[in-house]
Amino acid sequence: MRLGYLRVSTVDQNTTRQLDGIPVDKIFEDHASGKDTNRPQLQAALEWAREGDTLVVHSMDRLARNLGDLLRIVADLTNRKVKVEFVKEGLTFTGEDSPMATLMLSIMGAVASFERSMILERQREGVALAKKAGKYHGRAPAIRSSNGKLEQLTKLTAEGKGVAEMARAVGVSRQTVYSWLKNQQKAEVAA
Repeated sequence: MRLGYLRVSTVDQNTTRQLDGIPVDKIFEDHASGKDTNRPQLQAALEWAREGDTLVVHSMDRLARNLGDLLRIVADLTNRKVKVEFVKEGLTFTGEDSPMATLMLSIMGAVASFERSMILERQREGVALAKKAGKYHGRAPAIRSSNGKLEQLTKLTAEGKGVAEMARAVGVSRQTVYSWLKNQQKAEVAA
């Protein structure tokens, strides 16, 4: 079976060009960063793959942006007799690869890892420059008086509601509610 794996970093990006015209039997698609392997559809593809299957990926950086992750995924799959095919690079790994193929995987993976590091560095530099120019103030807090969530959470807390229920009612994550509660406790101690 030929399994296709597609990945883009954000929900509004499109994956259609990645395996366009490439025959696959089943597709796994993530809309998540490639910074690590904690992606639901990647994990599903890895679990689904069986001996004799081929995992087809547009390019190495779609599978992993970290050299260690890339090498680990390819080694795991090829050890289970699953081929890994990278369309853009024109490389297929079977587990019986030549030293040159292994070198190419390492070099191309290192380039993807380096590229991710450069993107993050440019992003940090851009944010620092924008802050210095007074143009960047960070994201607005999810819980604030102007959107009514502050008052709503205060009321729900007084009613003794649980964190999960409060998060659902207000439309934020549980972690956001936990952070807000922690800040509320700090403010009470300081007062």
